[in-house]
Amino acid sequence: MARRVEKYREMSSNELEIQERELSEQIFRLRFQLASGQAEGLKKLREARKDLARVKTLLREGELRKA
Repeated sequence: MARRVEKYREMSSNELEIQERELSEQIFRLRFQLASGQAEGLKKLREARKDLARVKTLLREGELRKA
């Protein structure tokens, strides 16, 4: 888990915003797949949600540092 956070910490705020959009789209697609009966995406969905939370947390930390 620590490696994932470090990967995101190395990104700039612009890269994090792009990553946030990509993860949101991925979560949407995975939720759609689950609704259509493909259960294999459940693990990916959980990980994508956690990654999105990590990215949002780092973006918020950046906002608070500037203020």
